[in-house]
Amino acid sequence: MDPLHQFQINPIMQLVIAGYDVSFSNSALFMVVAALLVYGLLVHGMKARALVPGRLQSLAEMFYEFVAGMVRENAGHDAKPYFPFVFTLFMFILFGNMLGMIPYTFTFTSHIIVTFALALTVFVFVTVLALIKHGLHFFSFFMPHGAPVALAPILIPIEVISYVMRPVSLSIRLFANMMAGHTMLKVFAGFTVLMIGGLGSVGFLAGLVPIAINIALTGFEFLVAFLQAYVFSILTCLYIRDALELH
Repeated sequence: MDPLHQFQINPIMQLVIAGYDVSFSNSALFMVVAALLVYGLLVHGMKARALVPGRLQSLAEMFYEFVAGMVRENAGHDAKPYFPFVFTLFMFILFGNMLGMIPYTFTFTSHIIVTFALALTVFVFVTVLALIKHGLHFFSFFMPHGAPVALAPILIPIEVISYVMRPVSLSIRLFANMMAGHTMLKVFAGFTVLMIGGLGSVGFLAGLVPIAINIALTGFEFLVAFLQAYVFSILTCLYIRDALELH
C-alpha cells in the first residue's frame, strides 16, 4: 500500500458554502477529538482537586507545571499572562501527534496547512503583542543593537526576511518530522509483511529483524511526537520574549 495514503484527507460530511468546499473531514474530526481529550483531561482530571492526586489529576498537574516552567524559563516572568496561549498550543499539538500513533487514526499535524495555520497564529500574536507594547519602537528590532548605521541597508532586509520566515520554518519543522516519521513506519511495516508472507518459515525468521526495527522506530516516533510539541512551544516562548524585550 502507498505509504502516503495515510495522509489523504477524506470528507466525512460534505458541505459547500458560497461555492467553497468546507466539508467536515477526517482531519477536522481528529482535531475535535484532540481538543476534547485535552478538555476532558484538564476538566475531569482536576474536578476532584484532591490533596493526594489521582492518575488523571497528576497527569494534568504534570503538564501544567511542565509548560509553566517552560514559559517562565524561556519567555520570562513578564510572559506569565500568555501562559494559556502556550499551554493550549502545546497540548493541542501533543495530543494531535500522539493520536496519530494509534492505528487507523489520522495525524493532522502531518499536513502543512494545519501546522502553518498554527505557526501563523503565533506569528500574528507576537507581532501584535510587540506593536501594542512598544508601538513604532518595535521596528528597531530589525536593526541589531550596536551595529554600524552604514550597514543598515544590508542588515534590515536580512532581519525582516528572517522575521517573516518564522512561521514558515516553524510550520515546516513540525509537518516534516511528523510526515517523515509516519512514512518511515509505514514503509518498514510493509517491508516486514512482504518478508514474512513471501519467504515462508524462513521469511518469518528474517521478518523478526524488521519487526524489532519497527518496535524501536515506534518508540522513537513517540519521542519525536513529544519533542515536536515541545520545540514548537519553546520557540513560541522565545518569540514572545522577543516581542516583550525586543532583543
